[in-house]
Amino acid sequence: MTAPLFKGVITALITPLRDGKLDETAFVKLLERQIAAGVHGVVPMGTTGESASLSPDEHKRVVELCVSVAGGRARVIAGAGSSSTEKAIELVRHAKTVGADGALVVTPYYNRPGQAGLKAHFEAIAEAVQLPILLYNVPGRTGVDLANETVAALAGHPNIVGIKDATGDLGRVSWMRANIVGEQFDLISGDDPSYLGYHAHGGVGVISVTSNVAPEQMVALHRAAEAGDYATARDWQDRLIGLHRGLFLDASPAPAKYALSRLQLCTEELRLPLVSCSDAVKPAIDRAMADAGL
Repeated sequence: MTAPLFKGVITALITPLRDGKLDETAFVKLLERQIAAGVHGVVPMGTTGESASLSPDEHKRVVELCVSVAGGRARVIAGAGSSSTEKAIELVRHAKTVGADGALVVTPYYNRPGQAGLKAHFEAIAEAVQLPILLYNVPGRTGVDLANETVAALAGHPNIVGIKDATGDLGRVSWMRANIVGEQFDLISGDDPSYLGYHAHGGVGVISVTSNVAPEQMVALHRAAEAGDYATARDWQDRLIGLHRGLFLDASPAPAKYALSRLQLCTEELRLPLVSCSDAVKPAIDRAMADAGL
C-alpha cells in the first residue's frame, strides 16, 4: 500500500455551546489547543460533535470555521454522514467547497440498508464529489455493519481512501491488510480503548474522543507505537485507559464536555436530546483525568 493520506491522532471534536448557540470563541480555543499538542488532524461534525442535533447551517458553519482556523496546520476531515444519500452528497460538496481535506461518511442510520445499498450509497457520494472519503463503520450507533467484503469492494474507488472502524474487532485490520492489496487505503481506529492493539495489527491512526481532553498524551502514545516502542506506548495506555472508558460512562459527548469544563475550556452544555453528564459518574472522570496527568 502507498503512504497513508490520513494517519496519526485525529480528534473527533466536540462542538462547544453556550446559551443554546455555537460558542465560536471556545471552539477556536479548543482547536488551537489540539494543534499545539501536535494532533495530525481533526474531525468537526462527527458523532462527538453532536452533528445529529445541530441545524444544517450550524453544521456547515462549524466545518467552515474549523478549516479557516486550522489553516493547513492539521488535516480537517469533515463529518458528512446522513441516512439520506442526497444529503450526504450535499455535506461532502460543502466540505470540498470550504477547503476540507476529506470527509468522514458514516453508514446510513435508521433505514439500515443491506450491503448492496451501502455499496451504492458510498459509490454515489464518491462519484458526485472529488474529495477523499473515509468510510465510517459504527454498527453500535447505526444498526448496520459495513461488511469486510463491501469495504474491499469500495476500496477500489479512487475517492474512497480509508475507513474509521469503530467495531472494536481487531481481526478486521488483518483481514483488510490481506485483502485490500495495491490500493491507497487508510485503516483508522474509531475506538480509543483498543487503538494500541489496532495499531499493532497494522492500523495507521485513531479518530479519538480521548484526545479532546488529553491531546498531548494521545500523541505521545501514537508516537511511541509508531517508533515500535510498545513498552512506552503501553505505559501511556495504562495512564489513559480510565479516560478512554470514563468518557463513555454517560451518553457521549457529555463526559468529554464535563472534562473540558473542568479544564475551563468550554461549558458542559449539550443540545437536546442529550443532557449534561450525570453527577454519579463525575468522580470517576475526575480520577481518570488525574491518572492521565490532567
